Amino acid sequence: MIAIVDYGAGNIFSVKNALDYLGIESRLTSDPAELEAAESIILPGVGAFPAAMEMLEKRGLTGILKEQAKKKPLLGICLGMQMLFEKSFEFGECEGLGLIKGYVDKMEEPGLVIPHMGWNKLVYNHESPLFKGLEESYVYFVHSYKAFCEDEPLYAYCEYGHTVPALVGDGKYVWGCQFHPEKSGEAGLTILRNFAALTGR
Repeated sequence: MIAIVDYGAGNIFSVKNALDYLGIESRLTSDPAELEAAESIILPGVGAFPAAMEMLEKRGLTGILKEQAKKKPLLGICLGMQMLFEKSFEFGECEGLGLIKGYVDKMEEPGLVIPHMGWNKLVYNHESPLFKGLEESYVYFVHSYKAFCEDEPLYAYCEYGHTVPALVGDGKYVWGCQFHPEKSGEAGLTILRNFAALTGR
């Protein structure tokens, strides 16, 4: 079972609907015991970084997420991906979960519309099990902030003025998509299917 973290700042129902469509068992939850019992975890998110981190803290979920990320697959989506990093500078400096090295800051792309919204092409940087069955793929983005990180955790990116990290990971259990796989057609469904397969199901 995949636990979808329900903490008040997520696109939880679209993620749940995508997993239901794929026939993958999932549950919306904010219960630490259910997160511990789950085979893998999805951390969705929309909105502002500081508010989302505060909601995780208030529900007592930051510690359990850090702990579970050491032993089972965890996928952050959009703001959920950004929260995997060490910190963000959205509305001032705010500490993240610290599961991936790097930080988040506002996109500065002169001449281009911000937020970065719509379909963009994935450029693969390192091999990942989440890319199984994918060739040239376009995925759907909606964001005004982006991650800044070194090459090692950068598994895929897109070009929007400058390089925009699209899929990041720690090389073990933690993965993050800046795009919305649940809104990215067959490519996104393939990524969700591959994530579910990381548990061997």
